[in-house]
Amino acid sequence: MENFRKVSTSEEESPLPFAELPPGIVEMKVKEGSKIRNLMGFAMAHMERKGSRQIVFSGCGHAVTKTITCVEIMKRKLGGLHQVTKVRYQTLREVWESTEPVPGGTPHHLTVHKNVPSICILLSRDPLDPSQMGYQPPEPSRSPAVGGEASGSSAKGLKR
Repeated sequence: MENFRKVSTSEEESPLPFAELPPGIVEMKVKEGSKIRNLMGFAMAHMERKGSRQIVFSGCGHAVTKTITCVEIMKRKLGGLHQVTKVRYQTLREVWESTEPVPGGTPHHLTVHKNVPSICILLSRDPLDPSQMGYQPPEPSRSPAVGGEASGSSAKGLKR
């Protein structure tokens, strides 16, 4: 592969793995180079509009951790969101071109299909079916402790 350079990468389209999604649901496709601030600005504005009840975050390969981060931020900021997580494989199509010219011809192209891990997470204000594989109920609201700190906080910084 040292004599080839990557020309393009594309994802093969596949439907969302959730049944009965409303038409026009927003899907946040998280990429490796996406800025979390930009993703969250758009997603939060969407979910704060009247009538917006659900949103889907999806990412594959190196973007899986960034996708999970976005979901966790949204769950903490909005609260009361039901979640269904689906893990699968996504096929990426990479096109490579030879760097060494062929005498009197066009460069050779090589197409590679890679299966990479992918995650799709549905967040909903409305209750979802708890028997679904990958369902997580909303986190219980935290009540302040006596010292003014939230329960379950670490003891870091406390003198013994």
